[in-house]
Amino acid sequence: MRFMNQRVALKNSTKVKGGDLVLVLYHVGRKSGLPRATPLQYEEVDGDYYVASARGTRADWYRNVLANKRVEILVKGRRLPVQAEAVTDPQKIADFLEMRLIRSPRMMRAMLHMEGLHGRITQADLLRIAKDKALVILHPVSAETS
Repeated sequence: MRFMNQRVALKNSTKVKGGDLVLVLYHVGRKSGLPRATPLQYEEVDGDYYVASARGTRADWYRNVLANKRVEILVKGRRLPVQAEAVTDPQKIADFLEMRLIRSPRMMRAMLHMEGLHGRITQADLLRIAKDKALVILHPVSAETS
């Protein structure tokens, strides 16, 4: 998976113009100290960028961001410095999943189908799967404060 993510990030990092679904997260490996690039689906909410980890807190990119919360993203053709805020509260993650379900119903239904959710998806269903997920809110920072 890491190899595939790197290929997607490298391919898109110079070509992303729209970036309506995927951003590239630039972070540093917490153990290696090497630069990393991870493509992630996102939602923009009030100028912040929300990205979720399907692997929860076990995802390497998530653990790297916890170790160094100052990261950069490439979104809509712009590279921005951001401050990461980790969210592990299942209710907030379930609310995020519900928002994504409203904004992108076909894609989210397919993703939730892989989680074992079929038919009408309830808030209780989302809360149940949210317990194994993690969310990061990426807050843009000005050049002066970074």
